[in-house]
Formats: sequence, C-alpha cells, structure tokens
Amino acid sequence: MSPTPDPSPAPSAGPAPGLPQQDEEQRLRELGYRPVLARRMGGFGNFAISFSVISILSGCMTLYGFGLNTGGPAVMLWGWAGVGLFVLCVGLALAEVTSAYPTSGALYYMADRLGGRRWGWYTGWLNLLGLLGAIAGIDYGAALFTGAFANLQWGFEPTPGKTFVIFCAILLLHAVLNLFGVRLVSLLNSISVWWHLAGVALIVGALAVFPDHHQSPSFVFTEFANETGWSNPLYVAAIGLLLAQYTFSGYDASAHLSEETSHASVAASRGIVRAIWASWLAGFVLLAGLTFAIQDYDATRTTDTGVPPAQILLDGLGTDGASALLLVVIVAQLFCGNAEVAAASRMVFAFSRDGALPGSHLWRKVSDRTQTPVAAVWLSVAVACVLALPSLYSTTAYNAVTAINVIGITPAYAIPVFLRLRAGDRFQRGPWHLGRWSRPVGWIAVGWVACVTVLFCLPQASPVTVGTMNYASVALAVVLVLATAWWYVARRSYGTPTTAAYGSDRDQADLAEGIV
Repeated sequence: MSPTPDPSPAPSAGPAPGLPQQDEEQRLRELGYRPVLARRMGGFGNFAISFSVISILSGCMTLYGFGLNTGGPAVMLWGWAGVGLFVLCVGLALAEVTSAYPTSGALYYMADRLGGRRWGWYTGWLNLLGLLGAIAGIDYGAALFTGAFANLQWGFEPTPGKTFVIFCAILLLHAVLNLFGVRLVSLLNSISVWWHLAGVALIVGALAVFPDHHQSPSFVFTEFANETGWSNPLYVAAIGLLLAQYTFSGYDASAHLSEETSHASVAASRGIVRAIWASWLAGFVLLAGLTFAIQDYDATRTTDTGVPPAQILLDGLGTDGASALLLVVIVAQLFCGNAEVAAASRMVFAFSRDGALPGSHLWRKVSDRTQTPVAAVWLSVAVACVLALPSLYSTTAYNAVTAINVIGITPAYAIPVFLRLRAGDRFQRGPWHLGRWSRPVGWIAVGWVACVTVLFCLPQASPVTVGTMNYASVALAVVLVLATAWWYVARRSYGTPTTAAYGSDRDQADLAEGIV
C-alpha cells in the first residue's frame, strides 16, 4: 500500500478542520490488521501513558546525581531547556506520522510502509532495544530510591545485590498489573498524571519554604562541575545532556497503545505532543527547585544513601520530611515503570504479529479474557531483568542502561520522520499534521537525533576501564549484528501486511491459533 498525495494540506499543526471522525477499527483493517485488542483507552489516558513513561519524577530524580558530576547545575538547567525544545520538534514530527499509521507496531510499521521491509526491520529492533532498556532503567531507578528510603527509615544498606532483589520485585509487580488489561493500565496512568504534577508542586514547595539556606541564582544557572575525569568542558557538557535526553524518551507509548485508544488517529498524536511539553515545563521547575535547595554540593554528590536528591531532601526537611517525599517519588516511578511495561509489551506483540521475533507464535498470543498480550508482558520484564544484571558488578552500569535506552529508542524516532521527508508528496497525511511546518520541523528532528545518537555512544568517564566503559555502543552493535543475522532466518516470515485482504486473512488464521 503506497502513500498517495494529500490534496489539501492544512496550514497549521493539529487535526484538519471539517474532517469526519475516522472509524479506527476500519482504518486498522485498511492498514492490514484485524482488531484483537480492546479499544478502551480515551484521549487523556493516551496522553497519560506517555507522560507517565517520560516521568520527570523518575528520570530527573534518578539521574540527578549523574548531572551533578557531569556539568553540574548549569548543564542540568540549560541542557533541560535546550534538549526539551529539540525533543518537542521530534515529537511533533513523529506525531504527524503516527496520525497516518495508528498501529501498535508504531515506529517500525511506519518505517516499513514508507521505506520498505529492511527499514521496518531495523527500526523495530532499535525500538525494542530502547523500550526494554527503558523498563530496566526505570525500575532499577525505583529500586535505588526504595533502598534510599529504607536507609533513611531503618538503616538499610542498599548493596548492589539487595537493590537488584528490590528491582526484580518491582518488575514482578508491573508484570502482574499489566495482566489485568488496558482499562487498569489507563486508570493507573490517569492517576499518575495528577500524582506527578502534585508531587512536583509538593517537593518544590517544601524545598522553597523549609530549608534555612538556598543557593543563589548565579549558582543554579552558571555553576559548572566536572567529576568525569575528562578535561574538555564542552565534551563534559555534551555527555551531561543524557539526563534530559533520557528523561525525554518513551513518548512513543502513545503510538504503541493506539490500537487500544478511541479516535487514535488524532488522540495518539496529541498524546505525544502534550506529554512532551507538559513534562518540559514541570521538569524545569523540579530541577530548579532541587538545585536551589542544595546545602552541601560535595556531600550531596557522594551521599551514603546513593541517591543525591534524597540527601537534598534530608538536609532541607529532616528525616521525616525526606522520607515522606521519597515515597511520593517512588510511587511516581512505579507508575512510570508500569506504563513502560505496557508500551514495550505492545511492541513485542506487534513485532511478533509480523513474524519478526524468535518464537513469534508465542509472543503474539492474546488473552481472550482481558485482550492483553500476556506472553509479551512476561518477555518484556524478563529481558529487562537481564539487561540490568551488570549493575551487580559495575557502579556505572545504571548509566549504561539509561544510555542503552537512549541509543536504541532515539534513532528509532527519527527513521520514520526521515522516510516521511524522503517520501515528499507521496506521504498521505492523517487527520493530525503540521501543514507547511512539516518539512522544517522534520529536518530539525532528524538532525538532532543524528547528533545525540553519536553523542551517547561516547565514554562518560575517564579513564575508560571495564567498570567505567559506556556499554551503549556495544549494546547497539550487538543488536544490529543479531538483527542482521536473524534477518536471514526470518525474512520469509517477517512482513507487515501489504493489503487489507492479506492482513485480514493472515491475522484470522494466525490469531485464531494464538488467542488463549
């Protein structure tokens, strides 16, 4: 099914006026798939899942210590502002393509349609790496904060082994919650939005009122710190952008849940864009509030809790206040991880539906009771557990996990955008699009992604040893090699449907045996 020209593009971003409401089930059949997932999520729920996955109370808080060492306050605050602007361009461009192809496969399906099977294949593997790395990063971060909370309350020593046990328990919790169906996932994500916004207001408000001492604006916006071992400040500032770029990822969750969203051709696109700008504003407030409240920079950076924001809360609010706010953060991180498991499992389901994964016949099975891809949920948490295993041996492993997430998922965002630009007038827009801004915004997005993809393959600490190496580049190379090798095994079975009839017939046969 090749794209056709859009005869009357709208002049500005958003749904074109006067268009009738699209029948999403029929649109899915036109794209080649028989609907099997429950369409029980509304527009707010779709926005909420991306907002929950971005989770400023997860990314900003968990990587705050990384920011203190890698550029300090100036890089964290100005980096957040700059990265957020570029990510908004990426989100706008991706939202336009999502409106045209609202499927659970999302990025790889778009790439397949616009560029061919191999583009879809590699985009899918990159997207899958990023999503699974995100589960590992988010839930391991929640485990770190849980250990810090236990340290404050009961003197618990958060060793790597104990932290990993907590991490596994969190993964199990998220798997179980996701087995109850998308209605529960949507409800939890809707609660998560208000929990995040109220949590930021509570944390920033408490840190503004109670500490006896606050840092000056000059410190917050101009102080540069470098504990990386590298001497070049530009290099250090560049790798310090990981805090913002890592946090601003996962907004493709809205696209992955589009087969379970009402009016998805518009709602999923809006969900992506709204999640980014809402997180951009709230995250800046959170980072500024934390940084103004730092009492002792070196003590915060090297805190025994293992979590610098916990030390900021402890110094400013005392043990009881810090413990209460840490609970707020931990719950937000649990919301975030649960949403990411939902998004990743839908990607596993969709990729398996098109025959791309080893054992695809198993991972594409859908429960006839909850209409949830049960096996895909379990596979997602199992792989995330394996990805976090190096944390038992390396103090920098968590930073590597976050970099794996960025290096996998960020290029996958840009590939459909690049192919859409290359297609030109052959691209058939959906009801939500950018009008005349489509090309300039798209090229900014592609350029930014190209820069950060190179950037986050670079080593983050010097000297480079087994313990300090950035394994993101290794993980990227391994995935590309394995994807290439598997291509020659699965290329005959892999493929998105090329016509509605083919997809319908194929899915009726495949999914009849797959539903359990």
